[in-house]
Amino acid sequence: MEEKVLYIKNVVCQRCKSSVREILEGLKIPYQEVSLGQAVLVKPLTAAEMSAIQKEFLRVGFEILFDKNERLVNKIKSIIIARIYKEENYGSGKLSKVLSEYLYYDYSHLTRLFTTIEGKTIQEFQNQVKIERIKELLEYNELNISEIARETGYSSATYLSTQFRKVT
Repeated sequence: MEEKVLYIKNVVCQRCKSSVREILEGLKIPYQEVSLGQAVLVKPLTAAEMSAIQKEFLRVGFEILFDKNERLVNKIKSIIIARIYKEENYGSGKLSKVLSEYLYYDYSHLTRLFTTIEGKTIQEFQNQVKIERIKELLEYNELNISEIARETGYSSATYLSTQFRKVT
């Protein structure tokens, strides 16, 4: 059985993945797995299935990516989000090394492409996602600032506070 991968923009959390699963199940489209930014289908889609899935995805704010460069940028975002939310184990090494290893491109190419398509650097995107994660953790009120700093990869609570103030 041939495998088909859909690259999906804006699938950035567990709830998004659940929405994709619900849409696929509702349309009776068999899939193997749904992860951040993509769904692996059991078989290629027919034209009618593709049209139906695009309509349902647009309804909830998702979009199928066909362009190779947009797919690569989406994968970069997915890796960053997965690392920050610890949804997948990409290791704790430098982001540039992780991206190069998992995507098989030189980091300078990835950062140029990302900046061109997104209008911001990979580092700026990573910082934005980290700040959103910090806001969530502060709102849950389960961890103190030092624990949040450790959880989000900051060297100290002081450095986290400084970065948080710069961005917010």
